[in-house]
Amino acid sequence: MRLEHVRKRFIPMSETMFYILFSLTQARHGYGIMQHVERLTNGRIVLGAGTIYQSLSKLEKEGLIAVAREYDRKKEYLITPVGRIILQEEAARICELYQIAKGLV
Repeated sequence: MRLEHVRKRFIPMSETMFYILFSLTQARHGYGIMQHVERLTNGRIVLGAGTIYQSLSKLEKEGLIAVAREYDRKKEYLITPVGRIILQEEAARICELYQIAKGLV
């Protein structure tokens, strides 16, 4: 039941949420996530602090990420097993969309 609830809340997910969750396949703090997403997207997506921390709060509350480490008033987050399942399912959904869209080009 829990996984089904999370699926309904997060699939499909926004591009921003996808990149944040993807970034947390390695432990990172908020600023590290911002930098990683900006690098991954070649500067196309620049996340603000409000977006990051609101998203982290939502992801943590739903059990997709957890605090991996706290130090110097910073928290590093890491994807959970449930978060990894949701990320993989969303990636598969995006691949399916790509395959369909490929026929249009």
